[in-house]
Amino acid sequence: MATLLNIGEVAQRAGVASSALRYYEEQGLITSCRSAGKQRQFKRDVLRRIAFIRAAQAAGLRLDEIKAALASLPEQRTPTPQDWQKIASRWQPLLQQKIDTLVALRDKLSSCIGCGCLSLEKCALYNPEDKIARFGNGALYLQGMSPSKLQEELDASAGNP
Repeated sequence: MATLLNIGEVAQRAGVASSALRYYEEQGLITSCRSAGKQRQFKRDVLRRIAFIRAAQAAGLRLDEIKAALASLPEQRTPTPQDWQKIASRWQPLLQQKIDTLVALRDKLSSCIGCGCLSLEKCALYNPEDKIARFGNGALYLQGMSPSKLQEELDASAGNP
């Protein structure tokens, strides 16, 4: 029978808080069983799953993206090298999009702050009269919407060809 680890041992060895382990379990990322005293116990291979989760989080992936990748594995197993290759190839576009967003942020941040306004609501360059507010919340330009794309949408909604 496999040696089981209690939640404190897993937390210490994985370098995460016990509350994170409970949350990962609640989200279906890891599983545990209960001892006779109703304490959580984990199989040793959960350490590799947690390492996988943490590495994916460090790469900027959300838990729902990580969960989908882990759910594709049979029997809640830890990814093998072959599994990792398949998952990594599916994550390439997501990671590239995140990289592109960070590059855009890096490239636009100094010029935006350099103007001195420090306000996207009043920014005459990127958001004159807050015209893009109707397209959603947040930093739309930094989320991949280009000023020209938003202008096309504004023109289309105003009936301009």
